[in-house]
Amino acid sequence: RADIPAQPAWLKHSLDWLYQPTLYQLQLLVRATAAVALMVVGNHLVIALLLFTGNILLLIRWRGAFNGGSDFMTLITATGLLIAQVVQAFTDAQTGWSAGLGYIAIQTLSSYFVSGWVKLKRPEWRNGQALPVFLNSGLYGPLKSDSVFRRPVVALVCSWAFILWEGLFPLVLVFPSWTFGVVGVALLFHFLVFWFFGLNRFFWAWAANLGSIFFLSHYLS
Repeated sequence: RADIPAQPAWLKHSLDWLYQPTLYQLQLLVRATAAVALMVVGNHLVIALLLFTGNILLLIRWRGAFNGGSDFMTLITATGLLIAQVVQAFTDAQTGWSAGLGYIAIQTLSSYFVSGWVKLKRPEWRNGQALPVFLNSGLYGPLKSDSVFRRPVVALVCSWAFILWEGLFPLVLVFPSWTFGVVGVALLFHFLVFWFFGLNRFFWAWAANLGSIFFLSHYLS
């Protein structure tokens, strides 16, 4: 609430009303119902609008996208579903889905690419020093004194494996045959992050979007 500017006054009053406990619980119920409806009857403009709006309201309530970026990835999914329906309304279903899945794929690929090349710019990642520090903050951290990840050579190899895998992820658009392997590593990576750091939506948010990469890589080829 402190993040909301004092003026215009109607904005703060409206959000106070919108996020009172009863209405907030209703928002969560509508969002859950829309998610179930998506699985049962498939995508629809009303369902996509409810999921998109519900995610926006959730991000405002909790002051942004947290949980390891999974909240933002969930919003990307909802946005892709909405794009598919809006484009379909003016063209056809195939064009709509191509636009929606293409949007999700580009955003998902960029999440890896940016993460990898940010690591490349950081000397502590290039020399392997960042990995033990990163793992020390996990649920089971800090690492034991004899942990294999404290060995400089192991930390260096693992760090560069992350950098190269993330930074070169978009190459699946050029080499579609790589997609199964690269996406398989992604699923394992996200599961391990969930396991070690307790980011309970991390795995599902990215797993839901990885199928779009198969679409885009084979569509472009």
